[in-house]
Amino acid sequence: MVGAVALLSTGLTTGAAAADVQSKQWYLSAMKAEGMWKVSTGEGIKVAVIDSGVNPDTPSLRGQVLAGEVPESVGHEATEDYSGHGTSMAELIAGTGAGGGLKGLAPGAKIVPYRVALVGSTARKPVKNAPDVAEVIRAVADSDARIINMSFGVDAESDEEMAAVKYAHSKGKLMIAAAGNDAMKRNLIDYPAAYPYVVGVAATDESGKVAKFSEHGNYIDVAAPGVNMPSYCDATLRSYCDGDGGTSGATALTSAAAALIWSAHPDWTANQVLASLIDTASRDWAKDDPSIYLGYGLIRPRKVLEKPDFDPGPPDVDPLARENEKGVLDESGKPVSASGSPSAKPSEGSADDRSSVSASAEDASDSGNTTLWVVLGGVAAAVALCGGAFAVLRSRRTP
Repeated sequence: MVGAVALLSTGLTTGAAAADVQSKQWYLSAMKAEGMWKVSTGEGIKVAVIDSGVNPDTPSLRGQVLAGEVPESVGHEATEDYSGHGTSMAELIAGTGAGGGLKGLAPGAKIVPYRVALVGSTARKPVKNAPDVAEVIRAVADSDARIINMSFGVDAESDEEMAAVKYAHSKGKLMIAAAGNDAMKRNLIDYPAAYPYVVGVAATDESGKVAKFSEHGNYIDVAAPGVNMPSYCDATLRSYCDGDGGTSGATALTSAAAALIWSAHPDWTANQVLASLIDTASRDWAKDDPSIYLGYGLIRPRKVLEKPDFDPGPPDVDPLARENEKGVLDESGKPVSASGSPSAKPSEGSADDRSSVSASAEDASDSGNTTLWVVLGGVAAAVALCGGAFAVLRSRRTP
């Protein structure tokens, strides 16, 4: 479908009763959320969720969604979620857990919903009158939402989106996007995660190992839990399903982690919030040699919140300046674009020859060290895409 964003299945399977769903949120205990909430809940921070829409009437989101703050020009049916994906992401970020619903990692934060056209396996019909992503990013840039959550991806670049991302960056927004879930098939480069100034998020499992589906490349900046995460089964929002939250869920948790930190340090800039997440991430490789699978490591926001005097570095220094300057690279270190996106293969002798970081169930352990294991099997080759048709038939997905 021309101009649409293609929605991927999140791998959800059996239904889960609302009363049981909180027991399945293993990542909250792994990240030691209860301890963090004693310091910060994300209060005072607004997170713009660009997705399939956000229903503000689920028990867990009542009072959490600021639909009235969406500009009319891009606010068409923003609170009508046509797939359940956007509402799930919103609950992962700021759900209160009321009525047995999902508890968000930042329950004190507020959600500003934006609805764009996501079409695919979980959408039942084309979405009409939805603004394009670039238009929405610009609208958020002009708002007082500090964080932009984009739990979707497309395997094509857009000049309009790139310009919108640069504009949002100039406005001090922290943009966070999903790496993609196609590593076992094609491992295409996903945008907006691969744009400069956007934080690309990979997914890990309960042990801290990179999820098999999580796409990789030098545009991966951090990682967060993204498997065995309950979310809504469909647009009816009647029940949750068990399954993989994917890099979509990992992105939502990263946005929530940023909200916790920014709430505790409201005077920090987006650069400083991101720098603190990078500095405290769990990794077993040199910080100046990020992994193509997990970037700078598994986020641990509690390490920032535990230190009231944490030094986030200078406010005007981009912690991803090196990556932003280089852009997306292939295995030989040459710049590439999505239209010919090769598979990012590991380089022998560096952190890039590891497919996983393994952290303890107790939030990557207090030491911050991790155990690495080598990739088993080959990396899937990228699928060559067809010139002109590719530019038109862009396949947007919710990872």
